[in-house]
Amino acid sequence: MAWIYALLIFAAGAIVGVFAARLGNKSLKQQKELQKDLDKSKYELEQYRQELVDHFARSADLLDNIAKDYSKLYEHMAKTSTELMPNLPAQDNPFAHRISTLESVKNNAADNVTDQPRDYANGATGLLKDKPEEIVEAPKAS
Repeated sequence: MAWIYALLIFAAGAIVGVFAARLGNKSLKQQKELQKDLDKSKYELEQYRQELVDHFARSADLLDNIAKDYSKLYEHMAKTSTELMPNLPAQDNPFAHRISTLESVKNNAADNVTDQPRDYANGATGLLKDKPEEIVEAPKAS
């Protein structure tokens, strides 16, 4: 009789185990599908972001080219208007008031061009000293 109870308990456990495995398997399968969809969405989002960055970089380059070309065209018009119509009064020349502005912009752009900054100092800077250095005056030549 004990064997019969043991077999019934074993059969009941096996049936419960099969149902639990099926239920767990469905949720596991669903979880894997959701994870796959999430990874796909993350990849697509990153791709979209990269496309957006590339788009704005290209747009910035194009706008920069347009600005340079416009500046060159305006400069050309200003110079040729004064060369072709030298006797035209300044108030009648639409480019006259801009010629001086263009020259100052060119000069400022040329002045702003500098070498790359160095990542070192010439000699000791005294930055890490506790006491400030004493300034020793050189003897004056008479």
